[in-house]
Amino acid sequence: MNNRYLSSYLFLSLLVAGGITSATSVLVAQDTDRPWMNSKLSPQERAELVLKQMTLDEKLALLHGNGMANNATWTMPLTHLTNGGAGYVEGVKRLGIPPLIISDAAYGVRDSGVNGRYATAMPSNLGAASAWDPDSACAYGAVIGSELRAQGFDMTLGGGVNLAREPRNGRTFEYAGEDPLLAGTIDGNMMKCEQAQHVVGDIKHYALNDQETGRNVVNAIISKRAMQESDLLAFHIAISIANPGAVMCSYNRINGDFACENPYTLRDVLKRDWGFQGFVLSDWAGTHSTEKASASGLDQEEPMADYFGPKLKEAVAAGRVPLSEIDDHARRVLYAEFLAGVVDDPPRKSVVDVDKGLEVAQRVEEKSIVLLKNTRSVLPIIQSIHSIAIIGGHADVGMISGGGSAQVDPPGGNAIMPAGKGQTHWQDHIWFPTSPLKALRAKLPNTKIEYDSGTDLKSAVSLAKGSDLAIVFAYQWMSEDMDLPSLSLPDNQDALIEQIAAANPRTVVVLETGSAVTMPWLDKVAAVVEAWYAGSAGHKALANVLVGNVNPTGKLPITFPKSETDLPHPVIPPSPPQDQALSYTVHYDEGPEVGYKWYEAKGKQPLFAFGFGLSYTSYAYSGISVDSTAKTVRFSVKNTGKQTGTEIAEVYARLPKSEDETFKRLVGWKRVRLAPGESQTVTVAIDPKVLQTFDDTTSRWNFAPGDYEILVGASSDNTPLTGSLSVQ
Repeated sequence: MNNRYLSSYLFLSLLVAGGITSATSVLVAQDTDRPWMNSKLSPQERAELVLKQMTLDEKLALLHGNGMANNATWTMPLTHLTNGGAGYVEGVKRLGIPPLIISDAAYGVRDSGVNGRYATAMPSNLGAASAWDPDSACAYGAVIGSELRAQGFDMTLGGGVNLAREPRNGRTFEYAGEDPLLAGTIDGNMMKCEQAQHVVGDIKHYALNDQETGRNVVNAIISKRAMQESDLLAFHIAISIANPGAVMCSYNRINGDFACENPYTLRDVLKRDWGFQGFVLSDWAGTHSTEKASASGLDQEEPMADYFGPKLKEAVAAGRVPLSEIDDHARRVLYAEFLAGVVDDPPRKSVVDVDKGLEVAQRVEEKSIVLLKNTRSVLPIIQSIHSIAIIGGHADVGMISGGGSAQVDPPGGNAIMPAGKGQTHWQDHIWFPTSPLKALRAKLPNTKIEYDSGTDLKSAVSLAKGSDLAIVFAYQWMSEDMDLPSLSLPDNQDALIEQIAAANPRTVVVLETGSAVTMPWLDKVAAVVEAWYAGSAGHKALANVLVGNVNPTGKLPITFPKSETDLPHPVIPPSPPQDQALSYTVHYDEGPEVGYKWYEAKGKQPLFAFGFGLSYTSYAYSGISVDSTAKTVRFSVKNTGKQTGTEIAEVYARLPKSEDETFKRLVGWKRVRLAPGESQTVTVAIDPKVLQTFDDTTSRWNFAPGDYEILVGASSDNTPLTGSLSVQ
């Protein structure tokens, strides 16, 4: 090294060293001036430190929204800062606390197309629950979280975990089924991984928001034990897994009190008993008071400041709301921001990873598809099939999606609308440009595949009759702010399926639904495939399953009844006139008997049971043993067929006979991948939370002493292995 280079090297070394010293000094000064910026401290400690520096106005600003984009009713001076999303909560810029920029994101980021952006549509949440796979749920949440951040948001409004107590509920597709353990586990893992992307996570709609009819006023009447062992248990499990920054309270009333000012569910259960440290925000316009809501446990009004703005400040000044309540509300919002990493890593707009989103969406959907019937092994499609008729469901252009605030905008707009007229609206029926016809043609280039819309019955029947195989695509659209009039397929699709099946005995029905459907034609068709709302890559996933590149593994997270008369509530009463709105009540007398528990308790045979799903191979169960001390069950599963597959082995329990409970409870499961002829010994840990009962009198959970029957098998109505777990 010559002298000139040596001098330059020494100069640069001194410059870098000086820079490092200066940077270190800045960091030390920052930690001294703003100790809450020290990421080594816990979120609780950091929230407490910054809270001490805040004025009353700064605290109050954290407790309400500032309007909603694209909504003339909900407009405030700061609404323009919502980033085209659902809401905006002011931060504290002088203290380094960023604002909350909020978006709906049930199965993808809402309004991306309207805002000139792109978002991946994942399969519906109910579909994702059909995979019974926490890892898939995690990947699902991670995609949504990363796309929220890329679009500039730092809080999600996903995380729906309401049980499918009422399968006609228009938001059933946003939730994770009828069982508290399955729903809580899937939704909890989804939100855990979404929040890990540094967006504040949310679990909703707390609680008993189990129908949309009259949702703003309906009074859900249910005992404490029943709600604790059903709907609240699902929330508890989800929250314990996800540790979300936020919980959204629902519109409805619960035993007389609105959910957003219900002291039992918010203050006593969520915050005291479960130890939830994040904040409770209202559903949009779900706040009904100032002092009562604040005292009951509501922390943030959305999307306006009608009750938690000037009225709350006046109540504090008058001494009607103690300052300690305000501090608790603000502390919880701050805690959520620190917990989720929003303070240390605020969102920075970037390009969405489109390929990654599509890859995960396809993988999740492949695991979510449920094979419900497969007579004479008509599926997978084999080489001897030379011609296929594709009929109905707009399958030539796309697949349908769920509506309302969950709606994700398809690229290019609604696939069934003329070009330039595809902008989405609140309750439009939206098809994604995911054509099953095109996907199957790509998979089967040497097979003649023709499409008929099904609108001309004679034409459709003619095509079906002249084809080796007929595939009818049928749909059931659902949305927020409505309930289904029935579980029947709409638009005369049942009649279409009947006619096609009569013309071709090798008829396959592909269902694109958001809930259960009735099937009066079931005995006449050869196969039924439930694809749910399949998302941005649903056509590719479905084609892989139909041709056998993917062996179906999905199992139902919801019971399919034979008819509405088998439901606990055969009819949903219509909403009353406005002057009688507060009289609108639903009595959940079935209590914890939700879904499969109801059918078993009442001796009713469903069309398809909870946990049911077929495969292109077969499995056998044997050799059960139960460890009462460890609360585990061991058994063997063998692949007795000719294809590699994954079996979801389900474990149920019955309480001791002294409890007089007439249904089994899901207590665990495991996904087991097996090659043909392979056998595995499986160990499943029994979740103790779902074995306990809640005592209304003492408000305590108890293990009933005695022998619990343990049942293992392929579905809730097929449990060939039985054992016993003893609790003293």
